[in-house]
Amino acid sequence: MTASIPVSEIAEPSTVRLISTAYITEPALSPLYDTDEERQVLEALEGRSSARLAPVRMPPDVDPSELLTPAAGFGYTYVNAAFCYVKPDGNRFNDGRRGAWYAAIGKDAAKTSQAEVIFHLTRELDHVGIYDNITAYRELLAGIIGPFHDLRGMDGEPALSPDIATAYPAGQALARRIFEGGGNGVLYPSARRRAGTCLAAFRPHLIQNIRLGETITFEWKGEREPEVLAS
Repeated sequence: MTASIPVSEIAEPSTVRLISTAYITEPALSPLYDTDEERQVLEALEGRSSARLAPVRMPPDVDPSELLTPAAGFGYTYVNAAFCYVKPDGNRFNDGRRGAWYAAIGKDAAKTSQAEVIFHLTRELDHVGIYDNITAYRELLAGIIGPFHDLRGMDGEPALSPDIATAYPAGQALARRIFEGGGNGVLYPSARRRAGTCLAAFRPHLIQNIRLGETITFEWKGEREPEVLAS
């Protein structure tokens, strides 16, 4: 089945992923550099002597040898956490045995990532029926290069359904076949923003050159649609 899915080459320097600011740690080296090139040199030097280890736990299908080390530079712990801290029922393209790195890509990637987060946070508020909440997220910008199975244009594919009950079982089964066949991940149309594109990367080494972007604050004031503020 996966042989019929087209494969597209990605060479994107700034994919966008949002994570809660509660999990953000500012780079310790930030006072020491002015450019990305200087940052990369300092991180390489730090990685040669750093004894820090990522505080992660191993789900069944993650081999410790896959995980990034301090030599990968700032953000390696965020990548490792994405693969190791997994919801029991998984997400669209990963099950509870192994995580994946989800991000938005392409034009207006920031808006796509916001739409995805808004959907899931609003869904949580739906359970209590009270839309009164302020939550801050930070952009993680990362470069990703390599061939990905491309689900764009595959109308009717169950894994792309906006209905989680339909999409998640189908997407997890498809992702498992792609991963076990040696695939890197999938490109797919956002279910939460028309014209938006997302990706799920299945292998930690694909995520490189992580930087912090803007802080995005979502505020619900009694309605299901939040206000969105960037700073």
